[in-house]
Formats: sequence, structure tokens, C-alpha cells
Amino acid sequence: MAVKQTAGRDTLGEFAPKFAQLNDDVLFGEVWSREQALSLRDRSLVTITCLMAQGLVDSSFQYHLMTAKQNGITRTEIAEILTHAAFYAGWPKAWAAFRMAKDVWAEPEAANAMEEHQRSMIFPIGQPNDAFAKFFVGQSYLAPLSTSQVGIFNVTFEPGCRNNWHIHHAKSGGGQILICISGRGYYQEWGKEAQELHPGDVVNIPVGVKHWHGAACDSWFSHLALEVPAVEGSNEWLEAVDEETYSKLK
Repeated sequence: MAVKQTAGRDTLGEFAPKFAQLNDDVLFGEVWSREQALSLRDRSLVTITCLMAQGLVDSSFQYHLMTAKQNGITRTEIAEILTHAAFYAGWPKAWAAFRMAKDVWAEPEAANAMEEHQRSMIFPIGQPNDAFAKFFVGQSYLAPLSTSQVGIFNVTFEPGCRNNWHIHHAKSGGGQILICISGRGYYQEWGKEAQELHPGDVVNIPVGVKHWHGAACDSWFSHLALEVPAVEGSNEWLEAVDEETYSKLK
């Protein structure tokens, strides 16, 4: 995607038209737009490191920090980038860079964690799962991926979120399959120990089995929920998972 920049012409268009043209059309229009060589995220990383190394923590540095954030560099990553560069560029320069980066990434931890979780998987988190909120403890999100032939939904749980105990019923067929895609969570059947879940794990849930699933207390968690075709299928929602049971899971 071509990067469009007008700052050169806006600021120096009359005083230094050639410099403005080179800035807008060559530096940003050509160099920054060469995504086949480096991604925009990679170019942001290189640029902020070079500027910090020169001690140029001015308005241009702030602009490139904001651009780096837009290009996908997270709060955790920028902290690590500046920490690493400090050993090569200089400790005082890092302090100056951190003061500005802290303001640019001054967003709630929860939102930042949600963004990082989204980047960890190819499927969207989706929208708040309001229609089923009464059957969950904590906030969940739902993204329908397929609603014909076989229903497939990406279900995302914030840390500590889990659904109530429930049972899938059907006259024939039915049940559910969970495919874990990101984060860490749990699945538990009534009368059995909870099973810790990680990306790549698959859980087959037969009809008639009382169970629950959700996130670990310190991790976002997403799984695909596949609805096995059923004749007269239904869900029976039961009581919430009690805090004592859940708190024992680490």
C-alpha cells in the first residue's frame, strides 16, 4: 500500500519546494511504500531506532512513534525495542525516548492486551457476545465464521471469563467440537478434573455431557466452536462455575 504524505509540502512547500517534493514523493511515496522489501511495521522499527540513536526525540520522533503504533508495534514491543537499543545508542537517549513513547502508548492495559491477542490469531475476535452474556461470567466475544452447512464460531474469552455449566442435547447427532487457536483456557466435564487447553488442542464434546469451558484467570483465550449437525438439537444452560472450583485452576 502506497504511503501518502503531505507534511513536506504543507510545511516547506513554498520555502523549499524540492525538499518538500523529495520528502513526500520519494521518502514516503517510494521508500516507505516498498512493502515487498520491508513491511511498514519493519520500517517503523528501523526508523524509531535510528532516530533514538541520534537523540532526535522531537516532534518527528513522536510522529514516527505514532506511526509505529498504527503499523502494529505494541506497547510491550516498543518497550523492548527501546530497552535493547539503549545498550547501543545510550541510556540518556533511551530515557528521552521512553518519556515520549509512554505518552503515545498511554492506553488501558486491557485494550492493549486485547489488541495483542487479536494479532496472535488469524480469525477476528468479533463483537461482545451480548445475546449469551447471562450464561457467562466475564466478557466474551463472538465472531461467526460459517452459519451454513456447519456452524463455526470463534469464541473469545477475556481473562477469567468462562461459560456456565451446560449440556448439548439432540435426538440424533449433535454435540460440539472445540479447536483452540490462541491463549490458554480450560475445559471440564462434570465429575472430572479440568483440562488445560492450548493452541492446537481439540476437544470433542458429546451430547448429554455436562461441561464448561473458558479462559485461564491470567490469559485471553479463543477457540473455534463447531456445531455438529443435529436433529432436534438444543442447549441446556445450567449454573455458573463456582469461584472455589475456578480459583483452584492456575
